[in-house]
Amino acid sequence: MQKLLLLHGAIGAKDQLIPLAEALKNDYEVHSINFTGHGGEHMPNSFSIELFSNDVLTYLEKNNIQKINIFGYSMGGYVALYLAKYYPNKVEKIFTLATKFEWNPDISQKEIRMLDANKIEEKIPAFAQVLEKRHQPNNWKVLLKKTADMMVALGNKNCLTLQDLTSITIPTKIGVGDNDNMVTLGETKEVAQNLKNSELLILQDTLHPIEKVDLKDLSDEIKTFFK
Repeated sequence: MQKLLLLHGAIGAKDQLIPLAEALKNDYEVHSINFTGHGGEHMPNSFSIELFSNDVLTYLEKNNIQKINIFGYSMGGYVALYLAKYYPNKVEKIFTLATKFEWNPDISQKEIRMLDANKIEEKIPAFAQVLEKRHQPNNWKVLLKKTADMMVALGNKNCLTLQDLTSITIPTKIGVGDNDNMVTLGETKEVAQNLKNSELLILQDTLHPIEKVDLKDLSDEIKTFFK
C-alpha cells in the first residue's frame, strides 16, 4: 500500500485533515503531522518554511520512510514543493490545494490583516475558540503573530520563485478552488505551467477553507492522481 502524507495549512493542525484521512485510509497508508508550534507542538522562536520542511524530514526519518507521496493543503503544499526542490529524493508525487505562491510586501500586508487576534476575538469569537482549542497548551495569539512574521518574510523574499519551481521534475497536481478568496487562479495556473511535470485542477464552487471543500470530490481526485 502506498504511503501518503497529509500536510495542513498555516494556523491549522492535522486534526483538520482527519475527515480526508478517513476517506483515504482504505487506499493508502495515511500519515499526518503537526508542524512545529501547531496543534500543541513545541513553540519555536520563529516560523519558516525551512523549519516546517525539516519537520517532515524528521518524521520520515523517525518512521523509516525513504520516500513518500504528499498532499499539501495551503501552506502544506508550499512546504511539499520546497521539499521537492531541495530534497527531491524524499518525495514521490505532490498534490497541492489552495496554496499561495505569489508573495511580495503588498500581498503579505494584505494577508496578515486577517491574522489580527483581537479582531478575530471581537468579530469571529467561535473561530477564536477553535484556534485556542486546536493549539493548546500554546497561545494561539502567539501562533498568529509568528505566522504573520513568516508571511512578511516571504513577502520580502519568496523562498520558492518561479525559477525555483522550474527545476522540479517530480509529478505534481496543483489545485485551487474557483471561489478561493486568498489564492488566485492566475498564480495557480502560472505555477502549474512552469512545473515540468504538472497538471492543473480547478475545483468548482470551492472556497479556501479545507472544511468547505467537497470531501468526496477531493478524495477522488487524490486517488486518481496517486494511483
